[in-house]
Amino acid sequence: MIRRVGPAFALATGALLALVSTAFAGGVMLKQISSDPFTNTTAIDGVAVFHKTQEEPDTFAFGSTIVSAFQVARFHNGGADDIGWATSSDGGKSWKHGFLPGLTFQGGDKTIPYERVSDASVAFDARDNVWLISSIPLLSNLVVPTVFVSRSSDGLNWSNPVSIPQPPRAPIDLDKNWTVCDNTLGSPHYGNCYTEFDNFALDDLEQMSTSTDGGATWSLPLATANSAHGLGGQPLVQPNGNVVVPFESIHGTIGAFTSTNGGASWNASVIVAHIDFHRVAGQLRTSPLPTAEVDGAGTVYVAWEDCTFEPGCPANDIVFSSSSDGVNWSGLSRVPADPIGSGVDHFIPGLGVNKATSGSSAQLALTYYYYPNAACTVATCQLDAGFISSSDGGAHWGGKVQLAGPMNNTWLAFTTQGYMVGDYISTSFFISGLALTTIAVASAGTATQNLDEAMFAPSMALAVSGGGAASDQSAASTTSNMANAPVPPTNR
Repeated sequence: MIRRVGPAFALATGALLALVSTAFAGGVMLKQISSDPFTNTTAIDGVAVFHKTQEEPDTFAFGSTIVSAFQVARFHNGGADDIGWATSSDGGKSWKHGFLPGLTFQGGDKTIPYERVSDASVAFDARDNVWLISSIPLLSNLVVPTVFVSRSSDGLNWSNPVSIPQPPRAPIDLDKNWTVCDNTLGSPHYGNCYTEFDNFALDDLEQMSTSTDGGATWSLPLATANSAHGLGGQPLVQPNGNVVVPFESIHGTIGAFTSTNGGASWNASVIVAHIDFHRVAGQLRTSPLPTAEVDGAGTVYVAWEDCTFEPGCPANDIVFSSSSDGVNWSGLSRVPADPIGSGVDHFIPGLGVNKATSGSSAQLALTYYYYPNAACTVATCQLDAGFISSSDGGAHWGGKVQLAGPMNNTWLAFTTQGYMVGDYISTSFFISGLALTTIAVASAGTATQNLDEAMFAPSMALAVSGGGAASDQSAASTTSNMANAPVPPTNR
């Protein structure tokens, strides 16, 4: 029998989980904020589902409230039983959690046609005072015909989802959604919300849809002027209302495209940089998807995993580029979490920028996963999570902090693209100037429970450290080394 715990029980469980804290090697206390309660043993087609697993969290903070959303109960070949949420209204001190209604039939409503769901993205619309979580529902044949948007006025009680209209061109099989809203009061498009996704059935054609009513309805999706193809786009809104969307191009580059008219049309994409990528060892699922944020003056930062600064490409650093207009981009800078040549492999970054800061005083916070030794195997890799920050726009970075680990890869859900903590994570700033993240953390299973991978958050929000090691800088990358790890056909 397929069952899910009811909402009241889920919230009560969340309150109890907030009391469970764990200290890892770095000394940061983490608290568990959610866990997987589902019990179905297989998919309709008999494919394995990995229970006691939660992966791929996104977060968004507004004021002192933060909402995290993530996959719950991962299937081997794509998607999960449901999207979970965890919300704190006191700066991360306490949490409540639950699971979004109306997404899949795993909750018992057999009228819902979708077996699975994936790719949670969180946003907040200040004009309409509504929280949004977008996701992609999968049919039993794994086709994604629409993008869902769930809405909430408090981050705790969520509506059944609305659907974004299908793109005008067939065939349709959608992937990798991301949502953001324009929260600048003086913006000409204040209150607009934008969702990016790609149409895998058309070689990952980039698509954008706009809402002007708090996510209740959405426009017919549009392509860019040059029909850009890629995935993992993260739309950002500058204070003047312009939208910038960094994304991973199918041509082995990080690209970006813009809109200057509130999403009525989208300009041709430009190249930010060519990707130079070290294939991560240990069968870990990861690729150079971008993570992006914008500061208070409108400077856009985009970061990804890349080996440009490492001679011979033996490991990845986290690198970043910035732009004031989404068209002209800086050369690459390297986050100096470890020295060049250290052999430490850094990947799956989640970047946060404090929107109350800007320019040379912009506060940046970066959460990421890493191996202390890039040259490892499934049996020997030690997976850690780290945090590092900058108080001067990325010119200098404080010392890294270990958040979690070491973990064995075999403690994670195993997908067709490898062991999984997520294709992306994120970091968010509160109005206080403190930063917080949520991450998938795994422990060894037991004789009665094969896996134990759940959502955790630091027990206290993290302060941005002062200047430390300077970022390494280079000219814009002019070559692309993607032979070891081509762009995945899909990241569901």
